[in-house]
Amino acid sequence: MGVIYLFSLLLGITCMLLLDHRFRLFFWHDAKAAAIVTAVGVVFLLVWDLAGIGLGIFLRGEGTIATGLLIAPELPLEEPVFLLFLVLCTMVLYTGARRLLERIPARQAERERENV
Repeated sequence: MGVIYLFSLLLGITCMLLLDHRFRLFFWHDAKAAAIVTAVGVVFLLVWDLAGIGLGIFLRGEGTIATGLLIAPELPLEEPVFLLFLVLCTMVLYTGARRLLERIPARQAERERENV
């Protein structure tokens, strides 16, 4: 029972990567840049978490669905996995939205040509 949250996060990461693969949005568009962005994002958010923990702002909550394993005081094993999911989700949504928004002017120009 204590691995449900971790398993859910890994499932979410898998789904994001499948969506990314299908539409070539992030890792399958430019793997090197995506790896750098992902690493920098996760490290930044981990440092942010550690600063919050050090200041007493962030505390680990008790949950029966979490593993209960800590990699640092008040930092559960699931936190870096969640941060990875957060960065992947953000970048897949960003690159997908950007691709959709780039199509709008092209479609408007196409409609204008059809109406002339």
